[in-house]
Amino acid sequence: MGLLDAYPVLDVIAVGAHPDDAEIACGGTLAALAEQGYRVGIIDLTDGEPTPNCPSPEMRKAEAEESAAVLGVHRRVTLDLPNRRLFDTFEARVALATEFRKYRPRVVIGFGDKTPTASPDHWQAMQITDAAVFYSRLTKWEEHFGSLPVHTIARQLYFNLLFHAATANVATSHVTVDISHTLEKKIAAIRCYRTQFPPEREYVFERIRGAALISGAATGFAAGETFASTRALGTNDLLQFLFLR
Repeated sequence: MGLLDAYPVLDVIAVGAHPDDAEIACGGTLAALAEQGYRVGIIDLTDGEPTPNCPSPEMRKAEAEESAAVLGVHRRVTLDLPNRRLFDTFEARVALATEFRKYRPRVVIGFGDKTPTASPDHWQAMQITDAAVFYSRLTKWEEHFGSLPVHTIARQLYFNLLFHAATANVATSHVTVDISHTLEKKIAAIRCYRTQFPPEREYVFERIRGAALISGAATGFAAGETFASTRALGTNDLLQFLFLR
């Protein structure tokens, strides 16, 4: 049995600092991709605990697994990095790059900038993800990755977190994904986090819905999620690129 036999190839991996980050930022896109037949994964850098209303990491994990099932996610991985004390370290970079080498995604989606007034873990997650995308393809470093073969990630995208725009300085293009038919699935997935979104935080769902409606309207969709690309986006079929829906 080879080193990679236990790890299915994933088309797309979304990376969050905590369980619920990926759902809030790009849950509609992940659900749409899964419906289209692509294999989708989520990597949470931490288990997200402690938080005020959750009694245990086990409950948060159960919520995360329920949410992933709603979206149709094929594999969810939680790394053993510390919530509230997440930092861009060599060890964190290697831990995430190891997962990339295992699952060999074509596309990685993650945080695109700082999120003022929200967790500083988000900014650290961006830096860790950037570095891990690079580390995943480096040769002559087998000792750090359990002899897993190198893997080059073809595309890296940055996501929004609610109202924080993906406007990182290194981004050169933006693309909006139509989530008109998966917006309700995204909302349902976020609702799985009952400990994070009790009744008194019901307003959050209207904000999430509103952000999707605004993103979609700018592109002519009923609802959308917008991503920034680290490389310019191009096409060899201009009309298909412009009018494909």
